[in-house]
Amino acid sequence: MLRKLRTFGPLVLFAALLLALGYWNIRPESFLDRPAAQVDDAEIDFYVDNSRIRQYQPDGKLQYEMTATKLEHVKASDVTLVSSPDLMLYRGTELPWHVRSDRAEVAPGGTQAELIDAVRVERTDAKGRPTVLTTSRLTVFPQQQYAQTEQAVRIDAANGVTTANGMKAYLNDSRMTLKSNVRGQYEAR
Repeated sequence: MLRKLRTFGPLVLFAALLLALGYWNIRPESFLDRPAAQVDDAEIDFYVDNSRIRQYQPDGKLQYEMTATKLEHVKASDVTLVSSPDLMLYRGTELPWHVRSDRAEVAPGGTQAELIDAVRVERTDAKGRPTVLTTSRLTVFPQQQYAQTEQAVRIDAANGVTTANGMKAYLNDSRMTLKSNVRGQYEAR
């Protein structure tokens, strides 16, 4: 028995020493002192490929239909990045506005959408006359039915072409205010 104690005694003492050192080095309080993990401001927390979204009005009429090649949600800012948005905006009518751009950024809650690069807004009226608005950037406020830009705007309509720098569009009233350097070329009939 004394012989076994001499053989295993130092091993037991060594094991007890290791446990004591482990306790002192790995104590629960050391986990609380860790710094917070760094969050990347541009981190995408989810994305959707080839999306198609339809929204209806309370009366059941189609409000809009949108397709996009990709939607990416930025976690830190709650902004949604949209690639190749293509929107048919019906607003309960049978003659929709067709809105396209290369990309867009949608603010949290959809309160504002910034259409960026190759923005094109088209509509054909009840008499079959097309109207096409083009610009490089357009900010849309859907709840207010309002859109604006500070960029150059070109409006091709059935009776001529109008260009300007900057525009305010009041969608409910079907009214536009052109800001500066307004030029028009019209055909007399």
